[in-house]
Amino acid sequence: MPRISPTKKAILASALELSALHGISGTTMEQVSERAGVAKGSVYYNFSSKDKLFEELLITGIGTLSETLRTARTSAAGFGAIEAMVRDVLTLISENRSLAKLVVSEIFRTDRPWQDTMQILRREAVSEFGTALAPLVPAGTSESSRLLMAGGIFGATLMGGLEWLLFNPETPAAEVAAAILFTFSGQLTSPTS
Repeated sequence: MPRISPTKKAILASALELSALHGISGTTMEQVSERAGVAKGSVYYNFSSKDKLFEELLITGIGTLSETLRTARTSAAGFGAIEAMVRDVLTLISENRSLAKLVVSEIFRTDRPWQDTMQILRREAVSEFGTALAPLVPAGTSESSRLLMAGGIFGATLMGGLEWLLFNPETPAAEVAAAILFTFSGQLTSPTS
């Protein structure tokens, strides 16, 4: 990943914090410049528009999420890969609460200029879960069904993670992961079952 200037980092961090508080629509470029401690012109120098600023935030999030899922998926086999993926996504959500809120609030919006970026995020996450599920689903399961299952696990993890952070932050992460995984564990079989 290319290096970014301290100014650009400050702008991105400020935009993320503000959007977590006020939503993207409620965040202005002026607020971002004030929070970042830079001139408004610096914000526009780095990002030609608010849309470009938030699209870059989402692209950064996609890269982080994709790498987290890929690493977790390859760290174990069978249902262990799904467990690792759920645990690692929950850790990522916990460590990046503002980004998680932004992603959840935007993932199903279809009226945003960055909708294509959000679809990439969803596709990559679902694909990673789908790959991990391939040896676990019954023979003859269609790819579209497997990807729907993968989307369900990803969605449950994302929403369960936010539910945890907003309403039950005292619950240990392992307990949250176990609760999410319990929902799916009885439905998936290993090839040896």
